[in-house]
Amino acid sequence: MAKVRILVLTSSTGGGHDARAEAFAEWCFQLYRHAVDVRIEQMLEKSSVVNRVGVGLYNWIQKRMPFLHTAYYAFIELLSLLNRNNVRLGQKYYIKVLKEYRPHLVFSVHDCLNRGYFQLARKVVGADKVRCATYCGEFSGGWGYSINWIEPTVDLYISRTATARDYAVKKGIAPERAIVRGHLMRPRSHLEVLDAPARAKHLVDKLGLRPDLFTVFLATGGNGANNHAVLLPVLLRHAERCQVIIICGRNKDAYHELLHWRAENPELNCYIEGYSENVHLLVQCSDAIVTRGGTTSCAKALHFRCPIVFNAFGGIMPQESLTWKFFRNGAQSEKIQNASDFEVIIDRWMTSPASYEIYREAFLTIRYEEDPTKVIDELVDLASSVNNPKLTRRPFPLE
Repeated sequence: MAKVRILVLTSSTGGGHDARAEAFAEWCFQLYRHAVDVRIEQMLEKSSVVNRVGVGLYNWIQKRMPFLHTAYYAFIELLSLLNRNNVRLGQKYYIKVLKEYRPHLVFSVHDCLNRGYFQLARKVVGADKVRCATYCGEFSGGWGYSINWIEPTVDLYISRTATARDYAVKKGIAPERAIVRGHLMRPRSHLEVLDAPARAKHLVDKLGLRPDLFTVFLATGGNGANNHAVLLPVLLRHAERCQVIIICGRNKDAYHELLHWRAENPELNCYIEGYSENVHLLVQCSDAIVTRGGTTSCAKALHFRCPIVFNAFGGIMPQESLTWKFFRNGAQSEKIQNASDFEVIIDRWMTSPASYEIYREAFLTIRYEEDPTKVIDELVDLASSVNNPKLTRRPFPLE
């Protein structure tokens, strides 16, 4: 069988990049089975000690001191000069992967894995034997939109929103190569959709909560940066009207502390989980989500019609500011910088349910429907253009 080989470049700075890489791999198998082979490489971590330290520092800052990210972001932007035409850090490992795998498509889902990486792939594999594509998950442009996303020689540049696409074109991406294709979530996010009865059943049977209470989702990314303990007393004051879903990511200390808090405050209905593989279901069971401006969580919230309150404790990181700006400008979404800010919002919603409905309606105005298979087909077609295999595409969902 003629196979299409696609190399996906990602890194664990936060969880969104890896989530999109894995979603792409799952979609390829869902639609094309063994005709498309996807190899995911956490290229920064695996290729260089310096890069690995940088990734660790990024995640530490996000978890402990978000306000330092402005300086860190400015420093990382210098990679646009370092990798202008070639890969400087981790080149040996990247070349090894290219020679071993011989990809038909190099697909980057990370800002620091575009410039230099595409040029080197063409040099090692052959300019006529490999194509290059980028999926940029940012919601808008401006400060926080890394120049490292912009590699003008890219064959296909995919943006999440029209706003972000326009900014990419402004910064050097050819308009005819720039498209808008939505959120790139896993197939199960499109298959496991809860209607009202299923939502009520899931709340009761799976989460041990009530279907008649206002449900607030306190979310976090994979590394577990959160302010849950500060926000819970606000919800406790309204325990007769609301309940809470909590995830802690891979932060075991937070998970254990919150289990203890729940035991000491039985009047507030709580569902607590550590790292969750079912965020798409938890979002569907929620009336509002409190989260930082991570693109993955916010995309799921938008897709599943769950209004966002932005967690801006310790400041908003440059990359998060792009998400916050999109939702603030388009839906008048609010942010909180302390428990008092959160209290104002919850008090308003609990005393005036109509105010919540207004907030939710504004949020829904920026939502859009998408065909999740379209971008997969376009990327596979781009890879196929190198060796022209005849691929049989399965329907989705299966008929």
